[in-house]
Amino acid sequence: MADAEGLVDDVRRACARLPEVEERPSHSAPTFFVRGKKSFVSVWPHGHHDDDFPHLWCAAPPGAQAELVDSDPDRYFRPPYVGHRGWLGVRLDWPIDPAELAELCEDAYRTVAPPTLVRRLGDRPADT
Repeated sequence: MADAEGLVDDVRRACARLPEVEERPSHSAPTFFVRGKKSFVSVWPHGHHDDDFPHLWCAAPPGAQAELVDSDPDRYFRPPYVGHRGWLGVRLDWPIDPAELAELCEDAYRTVAPPTLVRRLGDRPADT
C-alpha cells in the first residue's frame, strides 16, 4: 500500500463485501458503519493526532487488542479515544496482505454487527 487513496480503496474493498455497510466521513476519516449506525472501521491515510503514519482503527473481538499489540507492537497499537473499548490500531505504512486486511475488517464487522447480519456471513473465509 503506497498512496493515501490506495489505502482508502483497499479498506473500502475489504468493507464493501460485508452486508449493509455504509461509508461516510467521521472526524474527517473515511469510516464504515453497519446499517448506518455502528462504526467498525476508520482509516486515517495521513495519520491522526500524534500517530503521523497511515493507519486504521477497527473494532476487535474481546482480548484481540491485547494479544495483537503484545505479539507485534510495531504493527498494532491501542488507538486513542476508542482503545479503551478494545478497538485496535493497525499501521498501514508497510505492506499488509489484502487477505489480512479483509480479515481485520470482517472481525471488526462481526464485533459490532447484529447477529442477523453476522449469520449472513456464515463461516466463509474472509478473502472470499
